[in-house]
Amino acid sequence: MEETRVALVGIIVSDTGVSGQINEILHEYGAYMIGRMGVPYRKKGISIISVAVDAPQKDISALAGKLGMLPGVSTKTIYQKI
Repeated sequence: MEETRVALVGIIVSDTGVSGQINEILHEYGAYMIGRMGVPYRKKGISIISVAVDAPQKDISALAGKLGMLPGVSTKTIYQKI
């Protein structure tokens, strides 16, 4: 069994036109997802999404990388220290 890590991927979306692509990517990694929370911040015209995952390091990096390559999307990942 491959070793996994728990991580939190923070996503800020300034272009809501890519929402469908974001959901497709998140669905692709759904087996690793612990939970997800999305908050629209209408005052600033952005959406803030946090995704908790338990996955192999390579899959966490791939998820964050795919999301971060979308226009109008920025990501930051934090990992458990254990």
